[in-house]
Amino acid sequence: MDAASLAYLAAGLGAGITVVGAGLGIGKLAAAALEASGRQPEAAGAIRTSMIIAAALIEGVAFFAAVICLMLAIK
Repeated sequence: MDAASLAYLAAGLGAGITVVGAGLGIGKLAAAALEASGRQPEAAGAIRTSMIIAAALIEGVAFFAAVICLMLAIK
């Protein structure tokens, strides 16, 4: 295997790990938000808003990591 093939393999593995990490993070976030909404239904709107903002931040980090993986593979 040459260096380019290994770079593509590493980028694919890195992107896969990134997606798994983001999925686990958003899953934990959603579980905590649903539990909090169940405990205090009157605060469900604020909890939902906070959850959406946090999920967007997690997705942003995952997208950044995937872009870095692809940039390293192309370089």
